[in-house]
Amino acid sequence: DGMMGGVNIEATVKLAQAVKIPVIASGGLHNLADIEASCAVQDEGIEGVICGRSIYEGTINLAEAQARADELTESDLA
Repeated sequence: DGMMGGVNIEATVKLAQAVKIPVIASGGLHNLADIEASCAVQDEGIEGVICGRSIYEGTINLAEAQARADELTESDLA
């Protein structure tokens, strides 16, 4: 957690597929590209991401990230 090297989407999806509970991705989130990649696999059981260090380090703006995630998830609902 907190390495900011990118979310391991493949491993997170495998975990989400293996369990019957929602998964929150943790570790690696660095920028909006990671938000977009996580939203792209939301149908696999990934409910959210932890983005603490990226906020503290200034590599992501929380309001901007939430707006982008909302935009991506709303477009999937339409």
